[in-house]
Amino acid sequence: MNAILEKYLSKSSFSSYKDFVDNFRISVPDDFNFGYDVIDAWAAEMPEKDALLWVNDEGEVKHITYGAFKNITDQCAAFFQGIGIEKGDRVMLVLKRRVEWWFAMVALHKIGAVAIPATHMLTEKDIMYRCHMAGISGIVSCGDPLVLGHVQKARRFCPMLRHCISIGPIVPNGFYDFWRGLHEAAPFEKPERNKVTDNFLLYFTSGTTGEPKMVMHDYSYPLAHVITAKYWHNLNEHSLHLTLADTGWGKAAWGKFYGQMLAGATVFVYDFEGRFLPADLLRIMQDYRVTSFCAPPTIYRFLIREKIGDYDLSALKRCSTAGEALNPSVFEIWKNLTGITIYEAYGQTETTMVVGTYPWIKPKPGSMGMPNPQYDIDVIDEQGREVSPMEQGELVIKVGESKPLGLFKCYYRNDEMTEKRIVNGFYHTGDVVYRDDEGYLWFVSRIDDVIKTSGYRVGPFEVESALMTHPSVAECAVTAAPDDIRGQIVKATIVLTEEYRDKASDALVKELQEHVKHETAPYKYPRIVEFVDELPKTVSGKIRRVDIRSASAKANH
Repeated sequence: MNAILEKYLSKSSFSSYKDFVDNFRISVPDDFNFGYDVIDAWAAEMPEKDALLWVNDEGEVKHITYGAFKNITDQCAAFFQGIGIEKGDRVMLVLKRRVEWWFAMVALHKIGAVAIPATHMLTEKDIMYRCHMAGISGIVSCGDPLVLGHVQKARRFCPMLRHCISIGPIVPNGFYDFWRGLHEAAPFEKPERNKVTDNFLLYFTSGTTGEPKMVMHDYSYPLAHVITAKYWHNLNEHSLHLTLADTGWGKAAWGKFYGQMLAGATVFVYDFEGRFLPADLLRIMQDYRVTSFCAPPTIYRFLIREKIGDYDLSALKRCSTAGEALNPSVFEIWKNLTGITIYEAYGQTETTMVVGTYPWIKPKPGSMGMPNPQYDIDVIDEQGREVSPMEQGELVIKVGESKPLGLFKCYYRNDEMTEKRIVNGFYHTGDVVYRDDEGYLWFVSRIDDVIKTSGYRVGPFEVESALMTHPSVAECAVTAAPDDIRGQIVKATIVLTEEYRDKASDALVKELQEHVKHETAPYKYPRIVEFVDELPKTVSGKIRRVDIRSASAKANH
């Protein structure tokens, strides 16, 4: 066990999942601060150890040791303090995969400001919404002209937005120059230590069913990701871990930062512009000898279409996925092509990993895994009663006198919404699942996405999984469409693969319907099949089924 983890874990090695559940404990100091207690601690312990290995698509490479990481984040914290950013201020970071994201995040943690990671795909309207809702006083932007333009336009309507910073090379009038600010900053003076319950990190949800909500976490949040990195990603001090995610997504906190550095791994960052190219990613993983890889299922679907045998992935030991359910067909194809099992997990912006696959359990294709011992979970029906194995119900987390480690503090500035989700001692995830006879959990859908047709309940994921095994389907979303006789019927909205783009026809619709009937229960087949060029998605890439349902309802009228 590494010296950093020793401070927080009473036991780090386990012989079985039962041993893990019975004996895993994290000690949380009252004044824990990731910047001081992890980054600075590693700098004191192993200053020459790589914290980050950053590469971009232009061939630039940066090794950031912990010694350098500490010094840069101290300078950055001093710069932020010098321009008036204080404890409790909300600061948004729009930095793509630039290395400065890690510096700015740790600097904000050190001074006690609240970091708000955000995607570079936000428009002027999105930025205004976030500024007004969260009271954002500062934005740190990448030097991308489009991003800077959106910030400049939004700024005119956001009087509370006092500090705009660009990391360059473009620094518009009225913006601070990030690197000049660091070089000119006075020596850093540590402020009074935070309490572990202080506001720490704020995420806007992806907005799949409505306007984004503001999810606030406290300073204990990084410690909750020890399980994420050490027992799901299976990392250690010799690991080089790559999670493919923009820093504006919660996935970056899950896979590119907190848990990985607590576990002692080096975080590998691949910073690319423009369209994702699977062949480039495989080459990068080969050339830099990545040992652990995590990505959403969509990325695996792209990768399995490449000639994986042309790449040397012999250094790769562990693969994992989260963010959406993994179709079993993708699991099997990846295993056949690489020999590596994909380990799934489940969580939300409001939580850390709630369910996962750990070293002591055998993954089942399509299953989320088993409960994280940090959370006491249950599966309940609409009356709040625990359901039997194989029966569908809502996944809930029990909340006692103190919240479980990793569960969010609240929906910021929205007590009513917080009280709707935490009711009678349960945090309601809003997700429908079932538990099999061995205790594995299986995702069905969001509660709002369950289709009730002719007395049957159909989860979109099982129909989507069936469709994804057909060679014509690149992406799909299954939703309910209103029907006068059945109440609702199953509708599939499909993006075709390149080779089938010009073959959309009634014959293909029939073929897909028959395919689903053979892959799953016949009553689940889509009675409506619509071919589209692209699916409606949030800025974080999640499918907005609510938009498809809305379009179906309008068409029905």
